[in-house]
Amino acid sequence: MLTLGGFAFLLLCVFGTYAISGGAISVLIEALPFEFLTVGGAAIGTLIMADSLHGIKTTLAGLAKVLKGASFKKQDYIDLLSLLFFFLRLANSKGNMAIEPHIEAPEDSEAFQKYPKILANRFATLLICDYLRMVGMNADDPNQIEDVMARELKKKLQEDLHGAHALQNVADALPALGIVAAVLGVVKTMAHINDPPAVLGQMIGSALVGTFMGVLLSYGLVGPTATRIQRVVQEEAKYYEVIRAVLVAHLHGNAPQVSIETGRKMAPSEHMPLFQELEEAVQSVRVK
Repeated sequence: MLTLGGFAFLLLCVFGTYAISGGAISVLIEALPFEFLTVGGAAIGTLIMADSLHGIKTTLAGLAKVLKGASFKKQDYIDLLSLLFFFLRLANSKGNMAIEPHIEAPEDSEAFQKYPKILANRFATLLICDYLRMVGMNADDPNQIEDVMARELKKKLQEDLHGAHALQNVADALPALGIVAAVLGVVKTMAHINDPPAVLGQMIGSALVGTFMGVLLSYGLVGPTATRIQRVVQEEAKYYEVIRAVLVAHLHGNAPQVSIETGRKMAPSEHMPLFQELEEAVQSVRVK
């Protein structure tokens, strides 16, 4: 909602100031549809040329994050830490083999079923299961597992940032595409060089709308959208960093409560649960 409000305020300032200062709205209204089609269509074409089908799908999926924001809130971090606490406490009390039924078939696990949003997150579920499985296989070198997890999370972050990078490339190209539209407008004007000055002036004004559209779309829409996607993706990445922090702390021999506290500190400050809130949540976790 804040994104839409910011964009509406941007348009109000740009077009409102233009109108109040005596600018001819008729010229903009007449030229905008054609210039928008030229510049916007060219921008979409460059995106398609430079990307793969999978990359385009990733970019479109990233656009949904602009309005929704990060998927994970405080309760999601509490649920994640509670689930991890259950597994760590189960492993400490009954051995690593006790968690095997949960990680081999998470969809049938009562522990996972208690937190359907985590179970629906395929990457989070696989991340938990894969590295708990490594713990059960006595791959107990904390530094080695931490390094492997760090590389995997870095790879996922780079893949998730693809949409933001693609849109930023489009934003960088838009001013030049606006110039292309303006040049075409000038070429059109030159073909009417014998027309009256008033007509030529209106045609040149329409041509300059192309440059205006390219700059406005670049710095007023596409560029900020790319930045917004990047920030949302980076915030969501903290969710998976929590998993890494908890499991590595467990491998270092810390008690479940200490491992969970280590993970809590990795949550974004805005959504980080208080110590008391997390303590209350994990106290309700029962290990059978």
